[in-house]
Amino acid sequence: MSSAPLLILKTGSTHDHIRERLGDFDDWIAAGLRAGGATAVQSHDARADGLPASPERFAGVVLTGSHHMVSEREPWSEALVPWLQAAVAAGTPVLGICYGHQLLAHALGGEVDHHPDGVEIGTVTVERHAAAESDPLLGQLPERFPAQAVHWQSVRRLPKGAVLLAGSAHESHHAFRVGERAWGVQFHPEFSHEALRAYLEGLGEVLTAEGRDARQIAAALQPTPEAASVLPRFAQLALA
Repeated sequence: MSSAPLLILKTGSTHDHIRERLGDFDDWIAAGLRAGGATAVQSHDARADGLPASPERFAGVVLTGSHHMVSEREPWSEALVPWLQAAVAAGTPVLGICYGHQLLAHALGGEVDHHPDGVEIGTVTVERHAAAESDPLLGQLPERFPAQAVHWQSVRRLPKGAVLLAGSAHESHHAFRVGERAWGVQFHPEFSHEALRAYLEGLGEVLTAEGRDARQIAAALQPTPEAASVLPRFAQLALA
């Protein structure tokens, strides 16, 4: 088993009122990784602290979600592109979540933009494709499983050679793999339904403008243990 640390590469933070009550993105991800046996987990904020050390120094890397948009091409975000390319080339296990999923796709030649049908938010049903049956990360999930989601942008075109692993009725590119050890998931394995409910409390007007009902979405939220299992499983794969 590897003694190298797992790196959580922060690309964003949750709202202050949520962080004060429930913690931040990296706290939630770290809890999932530790559930998989990880004991050395480091967090690095790419927005404030620039590039982390060489990816080969880590057993694996998890990119967080963000309130930014990949299409905004923030300088700190674009600076991560060659770093991620080097990580994938070196065979370092990588897992991108939401913004991280989109940034990984962008770094490897895919296309990211606003979803033409607007936001996907709430507890959604993700369907695992046949190509995922033998996938080491997602292959143990049920063919259909609930997951928390909140995103306005998505991967509109996968990187060349990527394997599409899962989708939903709204979002066809919910999970992909590049090579043997790099994954992106649009859904949030780290989000509890309580965390997503806290988001919905502040999005009423925004969702109303899109013809959505925040209260109705919140009422339908449910726990997502199958989706949450992705983080412990990633830790096990990275440390093996």
